Amino acid sequence: MDNHKFQESGHLPYAQLIVNPVAGAGRTAKKWPHIMSLLRSIGFHFEHDFTEAPGHARELARLAAKKGCELVVTVGGDGTINEVVNGLYDAGSIADVMLGIISTGTGRDYIRTIGIPWAYQEACQCLINPRKLTVDVGVIEYMSGGQMVKRLFVNFAGLGFDAEIVRTTTQIFKALGNTLSYLTGLLSTLLFYRNKNISLTIDGSTTERKICTVLMSNGKYGGGGMFATPDANPADGLLDVLIIGNLSKPDLLWSLPRVYKGTHLTHPKVMIEQAREIEIKSTESISLQADGELLGELPARFYILPAALNIIV
Repeated sequence: MDNHKFQESGHLPYAQLIVNPVAGAGRTAKKWPHIMSLLRSIGFHFEHDFTEAPGHARELARLAAKKGCELVVTVGGDGTINEVVNGLYDAGSIADVMLGIISTGTGRDYIRTIGIPWAYQEACQCLINPRKLTVDVGVIEYMSGGQMVKRLFVNFAGLGFDAEIVRTTTQIFKALGNTLSYLTGLLSTLLFYRNKNISLTIDGSTTERKICTVLMSNGKYGGGGMFATPDANPADGLLDVLIIGNLSKPDLLWSLPRVYKGTHLTHPKVMIEQAREIEIKSTESISLQADGELLGELPARFYILPAALNIIV
């Protein structure tokens, strides 16, 4: 990532930590006492709250921003980051609050792109010696409960096969952890999934397609280390749109290992486009996910908020 995107942020204010104890299949709860002790030992001043249910991190972040907190730190996974960013947005403070990340989740895909260390010991040090990275944020407007709602995403949003893997992984196999849970969910989904017919509009140009999956990416990685969109840049004002077309199941199974290496893009039924706005419709019921969290269904509109979020790295 371009070095000019990094800026010295100066003296850090008092921080609010939002801790998701169930992230990483419950391993965050075991790591938290060590993280708390380390932060205190290096002179980092903070308060903290534990999330108690899905959606709670969003509310905690909103309240922290409303109280005037200038630094919010997530301790959890990509889903926790997603909720916190949405909470900052709800408070109207997404550009005014710095975001710190101590990643203890399952996939850790977002931090691979933006350069925050995996090890919590090193991530804690980033909070003491901060640099600021300003990045874009994606937005998805979609149907839920018969109403159109809005959700931000930091890393990626997807539909079709991708979203069904998320459903299977999170509801059945997440306790396996990291790549194994994703691969198990993937293979399970492969048995039952059928490709979908969609209407896809990319920056005003519409095509009708039968697809396996469509992924709108702000980061490079997804699915616990899949190198899905190798050229994605979270600070370029664009989403990278990965379209995997009407692959047969044997072809899909053969191609999937290539995604971890980023060599899937040579497949004739795989393509990537860059866009500021994407609209997707279908007569079929097709689920959506954002940052690994299941949402609602199509129709949906995706677009980018350029330079919307400031992250400590």
